[in-house]
Amino acid sequence: SDGSIRLHQMTSEYPLMQWNGSTKGQPIIALQWALTRPAVFFALDASSNIYIWDLLENDLLPVAEQTIPSEKVVTMTLLGEPEKANGLLGIVLAKESGQIDIQYVKKKWALP
Repeated sequence: SDGSIRLHQMTSEYPLMQWNGSTKGQPIIALQWALTRPAVFFALDASSNIYIWDLLENDLLPVAEQTIPSEKVVTMTLLGEPEKANGLLGIVLAKESGQIDIQYVKKKWALP
């Protein structure tokens, strides 16, 4: 609820890493690992901002942020085919009106 993200290992109750205020205090409403690239994850906050984290590039801050200005996004999920090396990775955004928007991610965050 405060925008903090914690990375845990299943064998420990303590986080391996913790990022406080990663969304400038906005609650995180969705977070998902990339299906095609294990070190990348995406977070969606309550203000319709998407944060892309690539832990191999920078483990302190997101490598990119994108605001969805037109309408409030209520949730997101990722689509892709991890068994294929084509690097296609998409973000599916569900908006408050019920509209679905699909955006494709740059190859540098999608390729295995």
